[in-house]
Amino acid sequence: MIRRVTQSDREKFIELSESFYHSPAVDHDIPHAYHEDLFDELMRSDEYADAYMLEVDGKSVGFALTAKSYSREAGGKVLWLEELFVLEEYRSHGLGKECFDHIEKYARENGFTRVRLEVEEENVRARALYDRLGYKPLAYMQMLKEYRKD
Repeated sequence: MIRRVTQSDREKFIELSESFYHSPAVDHDIPHAYHEDLFDELMRSDEYADAYMLEVDGKSVGFALTAKSYSREAGGKVLWLEELFVLEEYRSHGLGKECFDHIEKYARENGFTRVRLEVEEENVRARALYDRLGYKPLAYMQMLKEYRKD
């Protein structure tokens, strides 16, 4: 089951989020405060981001985080799948596909023109899922400039 994160999910969501950032799917850790700040923003508004809990038999076993932007190149709103994490023992049971079905339905029903994601090149398992679902690699190199200092 996929459902939107609620205030009562705070502890579990932050726990799963920290597990994601300690997994091979991510190339660096982030400060604990960033997890808390994200949760607070999710509870404040859905203007920039949404999060979903992935559940099996009432147990939270993963989460997905989406962010919203606008792209002239895409001709409208873009929904970014920022993070998708499923506990190891619950992988390869269809949760990823179910999550994508949920997110893509939301995108279509809410006027998004594109769903975009990032994946570590070494994350072969995730890349195989994304490929099966019709996602294609972009030829862009991404760059950034950081301002937040902790």
